[in-house]
Amino acid sequence: MINISKKPEQHREAIAQGKIALKPETMKLIKEGKVEKGAPIQIATLAGIQGAKLTPLVMPLCHPISIESTDINMKIRDNSIIVTTRVIANGKTGVEMEALTATAVALLNLWDVIKKYEKDEDGQYPTTMISSIRVLRKVKKDVKKL
Repeated sequence: MINISKKPEQHREAIAQGKIALKPETMKLIKEGKVEKGAPIQIATLAGIQGAKLTPLVMPLCHPISIESTDINMKIRDNSIIVTTRVIANGKTGVEMEALTATAVALLNLWDVIKKYEKDEDGQYPTTMISSIRVLRKVKKDVKKL
């Protein structure tokens, strides 16, 4: 792991985003609250928050940091859901990996909850796709200037 002991504590923020493409029929079930496994948006939101907190466990070179806020927003489209995550901390290292992990975990949980409806007659997922996971923005500010 990189030595960050001499770095100053700074205000850190990162916003990450990703997308899952789903069948229109699946989107209808989500909107109508008829998904058998539970409420996909709520489940994925909680899982994403947990993912942010557990980032150092799955990424061994990430420093464990004290996250002060994780906010996950989901925009429901006609055939996709866009997940946007904002993570905030005051620390010596950035929170981009936490924001990316939260986004990816939320997207994976969406897939898990709705996979029954996405399979074709052969049990495959020809149209379901997670894509465009990226950091939209990161912020690093001197804590004293806040």
